[in-house]
Amino acid sequence: MKQSFFQILSNTALTDSVFKMVLSGDTSAITAPGQFVNIQLAGKFLRRPISVCDYDENTLTLVYKVVGKGTEKMSRMNAGEQLDLLTGLGNGYDLSLTGQRPVLLGGGVGVPPMYNLAKQLLAQGKQVSVILGFNTGSEVFYEKEFRALGCDVTVTTVDGSYGVKGFVTDALPKGYTYFCCCGPEPMLKAVCKATVTSGQLSFEERMGCGFGACMGCSCKTLTGYKRICKDGPVMKKEEILWER
Repeated sequence: MKQSFFQILSNTALTDSVFKMVLSGDTSAITAPGQFVNIQLAGKFLRRPISVCDYDENTLTLVYKVVGKGTEKMSRMNAGEQLDLLTGLGNGYDLSLTGQRPVLLGGGVGVPPMYNLAKQLLAQGKQVSVILGFNTGSEVFYEKEFRALGCDVTVTTVDGSYGVKGFVTDALPKGYTYFCCCGPEPMLKAVCKATVTSGQLSFEERMGCGFGACMGCSCKTLTGYKRICKDGPVMKKEEILWER
């Protein structure tokens, strides 16, 4: 974990409620796809955890949804402004487990961390399928970006207004070797039931500290409760105990 200041390079709307922010700063603490950052906002006591969409040596891309006063404040920030970030938080995806034909499933704001993961898997010569799930066509974002990488992309919408009608589980391809997913808990549970292989799940959860001190974000596993911010957010399918 590292605390440092980042400068906003751009902050643009992708949909009515989803924004893409590109920042410049020290990304050296980020070591794996699926990690997140914690952002300090003026006037807010708790930092806001946001998953990493993409990064390189000097820039960081965050794609976030406006869901409250903190993210609404972020959406109004302009290029040149600075943000205090904790970077390198959480455990990311283990690429060594994915086999040759992994499928990546992202639901809503679970889509962004799939982007850098896809990038790294493609760099290893793997055939990557991506399924992006949304409620309706107006919510779809990043489809073109995944296609530009070279992924086989399927978009699902619950109301059928765009792409395949249904959920991400309705579009699973044949012959995949492994899955990685991120999204709301009901989606993660459904994916675990629908998949025939092992996989890794990234949990979305409200957090207090973001680095394991407060125990505010825990889930039940075979070896006891684990902190999503510190022990996750990425966990293996086989270790999760679903309570409902």
